[in-house]
Amino acid sequence: MVGVSLGFALLPVVTLNNTVQAASGVMTDSMLQTSSGMVDSEQELNQGRQDMVIKDKNKIAIDKARIVPAKTKEGSGTITLPLTDKMITMVSNVVYEQVPMRGYENVAMKMNILRLKQAEPMPCVVYVTGGGFINANKDSYTDLQMDLAKAGYVVASIEYRVAPTAVFPQPLEDVKAAVRFLRAHAKQYNINPNKIGLWGGSAGGYLVAMAGATNGDKQFDVGDYLNESSDVQAVVDFYGLSDLTKVGADYSPAIQKLHRSAGATEALWVNGSPVFGGIDGGIMANPKGAKAANPITYISSQTPPFLLMHGDKDVIVSLSQTELLHKALIAHGLDSTRYIVKGAGHGGVYWVQPDIVNLIIQFFNRTLKGEK
Repeated sequence: MVGVSLGFALLPVVTLNNTVQAASGVMTDSMLQTSSGMVDSEQELNQGRQDMVIKDKNKIAIDKARIVPAKTKEGSGTITLPLTDKMITMVSNVVYEQVPMRGYENVAMKMNILRLKQAEPMPCVVYVTGGGFINANKDSYTDLQMDLAKAGYVVASIEYRVAPTAVFPQPLEDVKAAVRFLRAHAKQYNINPNKIGLWGGSAGGYLVAMAGATNGDKQFDVGDYLNESSDVQAVVDFYGLSDLTKVGADYSPAIQKLHRSAGATEALWVNGSPVFGGIDGGIMANPKGAKAANPITYISSQTPPFLLMHGDKDVIVSLSQTELLHKALIAHGLDSTRYIVKGAGHGGVYWVQPDIVNLIIQFFNRTLKGEK
């Protein structure tokens, strides 16, 4: 087993050929995790793989000691169940703020809340969906949201304002408003208000990075519940953007040119539409705005621990975007861990695999539950 020091955390990384990428971990299909950590021998790795082999889709293993079929056609079988799982409840379309948006004075921003059915307060994870800066479907990655809820987290998935009807920093204000709302209603939703983390992908990854980097900065706190803090204790960033002037930096000159155009969504995000009073031109036409919209600008001693992941087959957001943020966090002496997921693109099936889910849960368990 090889250890990699990433920020203040020492995380083991295992691959079949025992190779590790400098500064960032590398996740491959050959990596398996046990309940006690990463496997540390090829024998354990192979055994773990065998244990995880997916059975024939039409065959479901049944514990014959607990599920006993009827002895006759007229009779009834018996099922004796140990109660190992808790129920999960969902409250949908909770309005967390009402804000202006072009053409409307008052638009309700909503969230869905998933939580175990229990009385004890739990840490909360706010999920911020991606959408290319132009849509925000809070129903995405429902499977991962359920996994986090089963692991003992209240999961609040939010929608937020998007371009071109909104511009930065309005969407960031929405994220912070959601955090304040949840703290204000912590008792109602069984939330530990001192333990709130963020998780997002793509544009959502960018927004959670912005929200985490601006801990302690009140300029983006606008709206209701201003007596509550919008600070968070942990951030998980899936393939998010950081420096909006370099989104296409790893790609061909033709793609880079598109990202410099006025029609690029990062330009609309920062500049707005020139037809309706925004700045004409691409993201480079507004360097001051681009800097203000960069999470690296705000990193401070109050910035919480980060877990960043990015697929090496991403053709939407350059791999270097999370690297820039990771290196900036490390340079400030902060807790940051970054993984490159081999074969993964921008979203898709790779991001719901058990290894990814386990890493997220372990990270939140450490940062929000105090587990080592």
